[in-house]
Amino acid sequence: MLFVMVFLCTNVVFAERVDMLKAGAKADGKKLNTLLINKTIERLSSNGGGTLYFPSGTYLTGAIKLKSNITIELETGATLLFSDNFDDYLPFVDMRYEGVMMKSFSPLFYAVDQHDITIKGEGTINGQGKKWWTEFYRVLVDLQKNGVRDLNKYQTMWDNANKDLNLSKVTNEDYKEVLDRRFFRPAFIQPIRCKNVRIEGIKIINSPFWTVNPEFCDNVIVKGITIDNPPSPNTDGINPSSCKNVHISDCHISVGDDCITLKSGRDLQARQLGVPCENITITNCTMLAGHGGVVIGSEMSGDVRKVTISNCVFDGTDRGIRIKSSRGRGGIVEEIRVDNIVMKNIKTEAIVLNLFYSNMPKEPVSDRTPIFRNIHISNLTGTQVNSAVKILGIEEMPITDVTLNNINIQSNTGLEADMVKNLVLNNVRIDSKMGAPFKISNSENLEINSVKSMTPNADSPVIKLTDSKESLIQGCFPISGSRSFLLLGGNCKGTVLMNNCFNRLPLIMDKESKFTKEDLTIKE
Repeated sequence: MLFVMVFLCTNVVFAERVDMLKAGAKADGKKLNTLLINKTIERLSSNGGGTLYFPSGTYLTGAIKLKSNITIELETGATLLFSDNFDDYLPFVDMRYEGVMMKSFSPLFYAVDQHDITIKGEGTINGQGKKWWTEFYRVLVDLQKNGVRDLNKYQTMWDNANKDLNLSKVTNEDYKEVLDRRFFRPAFIQPIRCKNVRIEGIKIINSPFWTVNPEFCDNVIVKGITIDNPPSPNTDGINPSSCKNVHISDCHISVGDDCITLKSGRDLQARQLGVPCENITITNCTMLAGHGGVVIGSEMSGDVRKVTISNCVFDGTDRGIRIKSSRGRGGIVEEIRVDNIVMKNIKTEAIVLNLFYSNMPKEPVSDRTPIFRNIHISNLTGTQVNSAVKILGIEEMPITDVTLNNINIQSNTGLEADMVKNLVLNNVRIDSKMGAPFKISNSENLEINSVKSMTPNADSPVIKLTDSKESLIQGCFPISGSRSFLLLGGNCKGTVLMNNCFNRLPLIMDKESKFTKEDLTIKE
């Protein structure tokens, strides 16, 4: 037995761990290490895998092409400094930009059809994005103001590389201006069709474009990282797109665009690919600067489903929870659960579900029609918020089956919902400074339980319903100070008030209400 055990032990293969400083890498932040890094990755991967270990120092590099069973590990004090010379990200490769597959600059970390890839440690990776942002703005201004563009060489290269893709035929007209730029910055980390991707512990700064952007990947773990991008164009934090089985936890994010965004591609191209973003868990994260805290869309044409968001803090983002799309995009967002969230200093909406993200005209219902349904948000606290809640469906496809439960928001303006079916408000308190705390229009089958506002407005009712049918309002006990409890306008057939207490208000029904006997039933 002892002989057998010794024999087995002698056949154990240990993955090689390469000290990159000892292997010849320069840590002076001046000499490019790209060739050495990529050759080391190729050698280790061909032998079964291994680790590239970077001790303290600054290592200048261009695009890094990751392969299977490779770990990049950064010691405390180590920085991978990515070159700001655009030529170091040539030749063009197959990549995805804002949900559109095309050929453009290589992502800074790039991998295709690989498995078991890890980037970890206590060091920093620096994308040196400033030159990318500056050229983006130059191209944008040149296009919008001058009409005749001063093309850089990369725009001509993009034309030649993408002439057979017919991108204008697979994206909607609202993307034309973006395509006309023909300058598409690379994502910082973009593995494509990879399995078992792990990013842990590191600090990421100054991304040229989206920061952590896995595409079509399975089993992605992003844990305990810090992303710090200054005010800058489209430098989103973590953007899984068309991925499944994604776990994001314990991250600290402050960026120039959305902090965490779930996507699945844009328009016809993404619908044809048909790869959803699904089985996503986001928990224990803190988000500071950013256009949105946790966002779904707007590129969601391949569907987003089965998502949980919990135990997060948003402090200073423009919006909190944001789900966005527009006509012509198609796709379904469904099976979303948000729970145990704290927000403060939110510049626009704490919660927003919006199908008017771009100005697309109304059209018949088809696979181009976006669908939002089965979305539930609970146990949320918001203070210093501008607008509490906006839910904006479209006439041909109202948003359906939305629940807000145990919500407490202090805001300038309250809840606004339009074109919604099967909306449930349960124990929702909105202390708004202006207008009615609850305004719902063009909606149907509403259940409003125990809603309240502790900042009464003598010029407004607590609830304003307009052209909204089949509403049950119960268990409310409004405080004194509001003009009335309820204002009905238009067709509000089937409104039922049950088990409410109105003795602190001068009027149950607002004097401007217009309704018939069929519209309103009051049961005490």
